[in-house]
Amino acid sequence: MIKKINISEEVVARLVKSNKCVEGSLSFDRETGKIIFRAYNRQYRSGEPREVTIKNLEFGRIAESRQRIKVYESIPKKIGTQRICSVLERETKEAQIALIDLDIINLN
Repeated sequence: MIKKINISEEVVARLVKSNKCVEGSLSFDRETGKIIFRAYNRQYRSGEPREVTIKNLEFGRIAESRQRIKVYESIPKKIGTQRICSVLERETKEAQIALIDLDIINLN
């Protein structure tokens, strides 16, 4: 069986312009009885990274995004609760110092 697929002019223009594939979905329109192709509207992401690492810590890192400062930690359970608490305190202190250093650098 041969079926015709309706493709919008915009999708054809994207195909001709980029000379690549266009992702989308095929659906059956019950009113017209035709198969319709709808292209996905993908948003282009700029080349800049979403997060910039400020400092790598022993068990994690501290990063900066456009709106937030983020601290990532991953500590193994096998070292015990007491040592986990001391590692968290130590690395929080290191993260604070890194932020102060970054602030001083940005002021100059």
